[in-house]
Amino acid sequence: MSRIIFDIETAGKDFDCLEPAVQEYLLRWADTEGERQEVRESLSFYPLTAEIVAIGMYDPDKNKGFIYFQNNADPLLPFEEEDMRYETGTEQEIIGKFWETLRGYKQFITFNGRGFDCPFILVRSAVHKIRPLRDLMPNRYGDTHIDLFDQLTFYGATRRKFSLDMWCRTFGIKSPKSGGITGYEVKDLFSAGKYLDIARYCAGDLKATAELLSVWQTYFRVSAYK
Repeated sequence: MSRIIFDIETAGKDFDCLEPAVQEYLLRWADTEGERQEVRESLSFYPLTAEIVAIGMYDPDKNKGFIYFQNNADPLLPFEEEDMRYETGTEQEIIGKFWETLRGYKQFITFNGRGFDCPFILVRSAVHKIRPLRDLMPNRYGDTHIDLFDQLTFYGATRRKFSLDMWCRTFGIKSPKSGGITGYEVKDLFSAGKYLDIARYCAGDLKATAELLSVWQTYFRVSAYK
């Protein structure tokens, strides 16, 4: 079965640039300065207050991938680095490339894709009037979408939910966070024009997810014991 891993990086809007009514809505339940600051720092995690700045896709069987990312500086020609092809575009363009690539695969794999990446992509696609070419939210227990966050928590049966970074450290996988970048830093990197840094960070997420997928396939799937 052809399969592809995907992951997105997002950057929130500047809070002060939002309409006053939106600011008031977001701060409605923030009573302390710490809570208000938390609201400002969380804008990157919601598709109504953020945009997709990079989408990474990686074929774990062919060890080949694509990084589609925004670049608001001088345009970069498509180029290859290691086993990744990098292409730039606007948010609308990179979302379009994502759908065209995804339609060629039977199965897709994510880490917390059901809770974050997939809804985010669907909302941002709608913002740009792009129709989805695949169902990103199929049956949770089927084989079309393997969400490793679901699988490793046994569909929410375990009490504590751990990040990709924690799972990587547990299984000796090189964590993409070891380079000092996390999802919280993407907005600042984007504002600073460090677009390629974001793209390479996304590539690291993909490769870590591919290794985690291998662990899950080998030691967690029931078929591994037959």
